[in-house]
Amino acid sequence: MKRPKAASGPSTSSLPSTPPPTRQPLPLTKQLRPISKKARNILQSPQPLPTSTKPIAWTPLKINKSELYLPLTFPTGQTFRWKQTGLLQYTGAIGPHIISLKQLEDDDVGYFLHFTEDEDTARIDLFDFLNMGISLSELWKGFKGCDERFAQLAGFLEGARVLRQDPLECLIQFICSSNNNIQRITKMVDFISRKGKFLGCFEGFDFFEFPKLDSLVLVSETELREAGFGYSRAKYIVGTVAALQSKPGGGVEWLYSLRQLDLQGAIDGLSSLPGVGPKVAACIALFSLDQHHAIPVDTHVWKIATQYLVPELAGTRLTPKICSRVADAFVSKYGKYAGWAQTLLFIAELPSQKAMLPSSSSKLGGTKQ
Repeated sequence: MKRPKAASGPSTSSLPSTPPPTRQPLPLTKQLRPISKKARNILQSPQPLPTSTKPIAWTPLKINKSELYLPLTFPTGQTFRWKQTGLLQYTGAIGPHIISLKQLEDDDVGYFLHFTEDEDTARIDLFDFLNMGISLSELWKGFKGCDERFAQLAGFLEGARVLRQDPLECLIQFICSSNNNIQRITKMVDFISRKGKFLGCFEGFDFFEFPKLDSLVLVSETELREAGFGYSRAKYIVGTVAALQSKPGGGVEWLYSLRQLDLQGAIDGLSSLPGVGPKVAACIALFSLDQHHAIPVDTHVWKIATQYLVPELAGTRLTPKICSRVADAFVSKYGKYAGWAQTLLFIAELPSQKAMLPSSSSKLGGTKQ
């Protein structure tokens, strides 16, 4: 997730020793039955999506707010390609599909396919992107049982889900995120997205399939610098694309192969790319590579840890060794899905979310040691 640029201290991360978990499918995923046997292109050619006074016919995902609450999932720094297109409504491109999601009045989440050439594939891709093979409510039941403060926060901030993004898309986004603010990151990601296939326009926003590697290789450092990326970031993006092209089997296949490695192997692989440091690598590992106990450690996460997990580290400098102790503290407390717990604790510290907490939130109890 995106942390605002720290005022001081390095931005690093570290690796806990817990082995990577096995994904545990939910019965919910068994609901992925074909919508139709015949593929249908909703829009015969990419164009502005038609506006209508007729309400959108939302298809319910049949999950409640405890499994997915959109305002705590999309605008909190996991992804920068989704746009708010209405009240409790977000729209984005997942592969070649334009999809809107909306929190419905009964707390279910509805989806609508604006553009796709295959509804069955679009629905499967949506469930995969939302990481619906993992039960958030079951995870939080365990977190609340071992942490009083988490239990108190969860009552106000339920439904903060970790997404499962395309690794290439996630990689480029988080190279853009390093030492940056969300508004500027979004502009950079939008610029790169425009190198991909145009899918359509909705509510004033253009949506693109994220560019393939062979399109990204055509983007030069000069073009990125002129677009405001800065010298270093432009160099990192071009260098990373070149490095991916040289990977065994091709860059995209190599990135997906990192899902099969342990956390250390995935971090080592990502860190071989220009512009990918420990914290950025941990973000990519958590949000796209199924490394659920990856902990992106920066000054904000370090502050959370010293307040509630390892108070003895308060006042220390954020060195690689301290980062390692912080990450281990989270894994020791929350286990193999520690990254999901850390996501909620981080969101609770965002100014935009503190308003959702009671005035006494700063006095919420600490963790049970």
